[in-house]
Formats: sequence, C-alpha cells, structure tokens
Amino acid sequence: MRGQAGQRFRSYQGWQRGGLRGVTSSAAALTGAAVAVAVAAGVLVAPGASATGRAHGDSVQQGLDRLVRADGVPAALASVNGDRKGERALTYTAGVGDLATGAAVPRDGQVRIGSNTKAFTAVVVLQLVAEGRMRLDDSVDTYLPGLVRGDGIDGRKIKVRQLLQQTSGLPNYTKGDLQPRYYEPRELLDIALEYKSEFDPGESWAYSNTNYVVAGLIVEKVTKRTVAQEIDRRIVERLGLRHTYFPAPGDATIREPHPKGYYQEAPGAPLRNITELDPSWTWAAGQLISTNSDLNRFYTALLTPGRLLPKPQLDQMRTTVRADYFGKGARYGLGIVSRPLSCGDVYWGHGGSYPGYETRGGATDDGRAADVAVTVQPTDKAVMSHVDEVVDTALCRRR
Repeated sequence: MRGQAGQRFRSYQGWQRGGLRGVTSSAAALTGAAVAVAVAAGVLVAPGASATGRAHGDSVQQGLDRLVRADGVPAALASVNGDRKGERALTYTAGVGDLATGAAVPRDGQVRIGSNTKAFTAVVVLQLVAEGRMRLDDSVDTYLPGLVRGDGIDGRKIKVRQLLQQTSGLPNYTKGDLQPRYYEPRELLDIALEYKSEFDPGESWAYSNTNYVVAGLIVEKVTKRTVAQEIDRRIVERLGLRHTYFPAPGDATIREPHPKGYYQEAPGAPLRNITELDPSWTWAAGQLISTNSDLNRFYTALLTPGRLLPKPQLDQMRTTVRADYFGKGARYGLGIVSRPLSCGDVYWGHGGSYPGYETRGGATDDGRAADVAVTVQPTDKAVMSHVDEVVDTALCRRR
C-alpha cells in the first residue's frame, strides 16, 4: 500500500495459502466477456443521467469506459463535485463489480482507500497541535521515549513534522516479507527498525508507511484513545462521512455494497479476488474504507479553513517539498499532496494503493472535487496515468 505504486506482496502464493480467495479459471476468463456484456447492457451510466443521455457523451464516463475496455481493469468508479456554487455531484461506474457473477458495479461503492488514510491521520495530529497538546517541531522521543532506535535511527533527532512530510529517513516496513495475519502497530515498527535509516532526518524525502505508524502511536499516547476512535470522532462524525470507517482488528470484510478487488501479478496475468484480507498491516498509514463521494467531502472540507483545521495548521499542512514520486510537479505537504492540472490549477489529495484497489483524486481551492477508483492495482504504469487523466478531466471540467 503506497500512494503512487501499490505495495506488491513478496509472495502472493503465501497469501493465497493463508486463505485469500482466488477466482476460478472460468471466472478469470469472464474478464473480457463480462466487461463487454456490461458495456452492451448499458450499466456504464452516471446516476442522474439516462443510458441514452448525458452519460454516453460525458468525458469522465468515457475515461472510465476506456479503463475497462482498453486497460482491462475489472471496474472503475468515480464521483465528481462541481464548485461551491451548487453544481450537483455526479457518480459514475464502468465494468463489472464481481467477475465470478457478472454483478453490476455498486454506484459509489465502498473501497479500501489505502494511503488516503495518511491525510486523515495527519489531520488528527494537526488538530492536536492546534489544541496545544503537541508541537510539530517536538522530537518523536518527546512522546515515545526510547522507542524509535535502530541503525542510523534515533527518535531524539526526528521531528513530528518530518514524520508527516516523509522526511524522517525511517525505512519502510513493507521491505519486510509481510504475511496474511493480524499485526500490532509496534510489530510494524519493529520490522522497519531491522533496516538502516534511509538518510539523516530532514536531509531528503522518501515515502515510508513507517512514518504514519509512528504518528499513529503518538496520537494514541497523547489522547489515550485509539487512532480509529480519534479519526471517527474528529473527522468522520464531524463531516458526516456515513460510508467511511476504520475496520476493527481482524475484520477482513467491507461492510457496505462494494465492487470486488482483484490482484494481478503482472500485465496479462489472471485476476484473483483479494477483496477480503486483514488490513492491520496498514493501520494509520492505510486502513480506512470509504467511498469516492466521502473522499470528495473530506478533501473539500479539509481545504476550507476552520472546517477541520484552523488556518495556521492548514497552512502548515500545505507547506510542501518536491515529491516526484507522485508524478511530475507533485509536492508533498503534511499528509497531503499537490498535483498540477493540465488547465493550470493544482489539486490537493493523496491517493491510495491497496491490494485490490487504487484511488486517485482530491479537491481544488475553489471547491471542485473528484475521486476515481479502480478494482485492481495496475501493474502497467500507463494504466495509472490513464486513471490520473480521468481525475484531470473531471477537475478541469472537460465534460
């Protein structure tokens, strides 16, 4: 689970032996046929538009259709909001929600949103900063004394700010051979500490889920509550995100209607159902489940001073460093990424990769928002660029 390219488990066979359910060979053969049937049947429709009306001429819909027809993703979903002037939101689907049955894609279905979780975790930290309960320039040791130690790693030298901005040098625990089981957050940190520091704190930038595991541990130390509880009461309940939740320990399911998520070892390889798995290996770095429309509401609210963060903390969040890892011109703030748009604006979001799902999107300062999800982690970089193009199309209002 990473923001740009999905975490690939070192041995899919190990996960499969651990109980992951693969689609049968006949179901895998359904991929092209089922998608073709779905297209012909007219299920590729934006709610609020008829099958013969606006949806078929809508460039966002066309982009999703191409992801299914040309790029071979099982399903693609999108939600697009206009600006704050009252333009109505539209949701879109393309493809098949379940390759084994040919079921339709649930409109605005729930998906695992991966590293978008980092933005939620960062908001909680910044809210605590606004409340005077912690400071961005405090060291990790201020809150977790003696816990973060390793080869070139010293929590006394790492600032909270550097955790959120991915400039701490902490190695990524996903370097380890993760297995299909429940993980305690401390276990994830211990795995990371087996590796050497990537660089001295503040000297460079490198994406590491470990940063957000440590940030989550700090949140729990300061608040005496779980990260899940803090995200729920501080963000989910406040914004009325009715379809967003942090799965309980051991909960491998997705509660509400959702498209199945699939794993593909390489381009052209069989697709395997990987929808249900224990999400604890991502914790504060990527465990949330949500919908495209809830993500749009979250990012729109986040960019509005006073909704989730006071202006001083929002300004800190939007203070960025170069992060080409997310694409040309991308910059990383405190748990949020800015990306340029072809129409000359920028949008703010994060994106998330999780076995079975990819999400991309965010919001602009004038209130436009768009989020796109596909139900496989693309192994071809060109496919991910096509997902990004749909986001760009939506936010630049090319409809």
